[in-house]
Amino acid sequence: SVSGGLGDTQFSFRLRQSGGQRTTPYEDDGEYNREAPLTLQRESAHYFGYVYFRQVKDNSMKRGYFQKSLVLVSRLPYVNLFQSLLQLIAPEYFEKLEPCLEAVCNEIDQWPPPVPGQTLNLPVMGVVIQVRIPSRVDKPESSPVKQFNQENLLPAPLVLPSIHELDLFRCFQPVLIHIQMLWELMLLGEPVVVMAPSPTVSSEMVLALTSCLAPLRYCCDYRPYFTIHDSEFKEYTTRTQAPPNIVVGVTNPFFIKTLQHWPHILRVGELRMSGDLPKQVKVKKLAKLRTLDTKPGIYTSYKTFLHKDKTLIKRLLKGIQRKRPSEVQSALLRRHLLELTQSFIIPLEHYIASLMPLQRAITPWKNPPQIRPFRQEDFMKTLEHAGPQLTCVLKGDWLGLYRRFFKSPNFDGWYRQRHKEMTQKLEALHLEAICDADIVAWMKDKSEVEIVDLVLKLREKLVRARCQHLPVKEETLQRVGLYIETIIGSLPEDLQTVLHHH
Repeated sequence: SVSGGLGDTQFSFRLRQSGGQRTTPYEDDGEYNREAPLTLQRESAHYFGYVYFRQVKDNSMKRGYFQKSLVLVSRLPYVNLFQSLLQLIAPEYFEKLEPCLEAVCNEIDQWPPPVPGQTLNLPVMGVVIQVRIPSRVDKPESSPVKQFNQENLLPAPLVLPSIHELDLFRCFQPVLIHIQMLWELMLLGEPVVVMAPSPTVSSEMVLALTSCLAPLRYCCDYRPYFTIHDSEFKEYTTRTQAPPNIVVGVTNPFFIKTLQHWPHILRVGELRMSGDLPKQVKVKKLAKLRTLDTKPGIYTSYKTFLHKDKTLIKRLLKGIQRKRPSEVQSALLRRHLLELTQSFIIPLEHYIASLMPLQRAITPWKNPPQIRPFRQEDFMKTLEHAGPQLTCVLKGDWLGLYRRFFKSPNFDGWYRQRHKEMTQKLEALHLEAICDADIVAWMKDKSEVEIVDLVLKLREKLVRARCQHLPVKEETLQRVGLYIETIIGSLPEDLQTVLHHH
């Protein structure tokens, strides 16, 4: 892109995988995605691009400038790890070119796969990067343990405190007093444009916004840095249909014109780490967005369902006065957003858990019972005695917020994920029930057809349990395997042969 800034810039983007098979070449995907936090799962339909761009005056070049980017493409949203990696590789690459990249690729090929919960030492270019891959069972807000297996690592490793967490406080500095509104817009999957002065600010702000729902997964599309050359440009700027559910970050002033029909536009200036609170942007009417010299601000007519949390803002302001380190401020902000999301999601979790059939309804010889349907009105009734008002100090129209949430892709994504997990749990419980059953007694009065049918069903269950990595103990699976052998052994030889070949 035509970029005014001289020097080195880092930013990220995200793009759709075009046509072809959507299957991933990674065999461990199912396993990794099951153990990883939802927000760090591998994406099957999108890639992330992490960029290190250098632009410096160079009279030996025809254009008078040296301009080069090194881009790392991955399905994993490990923004800190990959940007730190680029900081090591890119400057070397710009000087030594291809041979340097080849050496680096050879080293990276030797890296172990990311396993949630594990701490990895990743050697590259004479440095060891040390990271912990977060796991779904981590306690929220537990900061990574610092003392790792460093006994024989020379040189001392470069320890990254997190593979993905941004400096939230720095990103949100100009919009702290609107954090409540931004959280709601993200929760509801509203179309938001971030207009920023540089690709770096654009991508950091978009990633900060989409991360503020954790541990809930943001299920809409997002583009940390989007240009007029992107293939979806027409799709996003058309006025014939409503804007898509997406957060898109842009820097080209041209977008002020083409995206002014979008309902929420956040215009930010350069992000600075300053001692005093940066000027807080104001909420303005969308009609004000006509001119190209638009001032920073949130251009929207959105009214929040919940009231602002004044105590949070006071604590953060006090932190700025006391020169509290940015990571401490970020931790405060992250904890606040986490508690807010948890207050909102816990009633939903309670209700969906009540839709699971009772364990005693699961019998070995019948298909497992169905999960009961999610009825929005039934859920709304539970809120009177078990709603977010019990865990959250924020007042406001929680019911209205839930009603809007039910229409958003984030509800759909959350519900599908939960439904899938519950279905897998039922399958697992059913396998356990089969293991505890007296199979010989059952077979006594059954015909060969029924017995063969059972063998085929059990086999199918076993294959599914392994393919889907169901939460079943390995010994249970082995016992079911033995069962199948036992049953086959009791059949006439011709049937045994057929079943063994099947």
